[in-house]
Amino acid sequence: GDASLPMANSLFPELVQAVFELERDLCPQLSSIESPPDSPRNRQRQRQPSSHCAINANAEFTPHVDSGRGLGQSAKSLIVGLGDYDRGGELCVEGDSFNVRYRPLEFDGWNERHWTLPFSGGQRFSLVWFTPDQ
Repeated sequence: GDASLPMANSLFPELVQAVFELERDLCPQLSSIESPPDSPRNRQRQRQPSSHCAINANAEFTPHVDSGRGLGQSAKSLIVGLGDYDRGGELCVEGDSFNVRYRPLEFDGWNERHWTLPFSGGQRFSLVWFTPDQ
């Protein structure tokens, strides 16, 4: 396999396939054509398929910018919240809050400060798709 991909990808191939099919389903205009930089943040924005997805369970992240593999990201991140939580859990990006529960949102996690608001009433999962620069 590809040494730059997580080892778990080879351990759970059906889960990996489902996760990346979900990204395609959330972005019906997924294509190799890049949208202009002034496109609004919404799921209709055309995007390249991601190479990675972080799956978080019941996480409340403090304000941060992403770091780690590579030298940044080659495209914006895509996040969606899933679960039976009934209050809170919004994603804040540079001070603006967005309800991501079953509502995908693109943002620049490498350059924009972001965090999770507290949530209650159940479990909260978030899936964050991204492609690190090599």
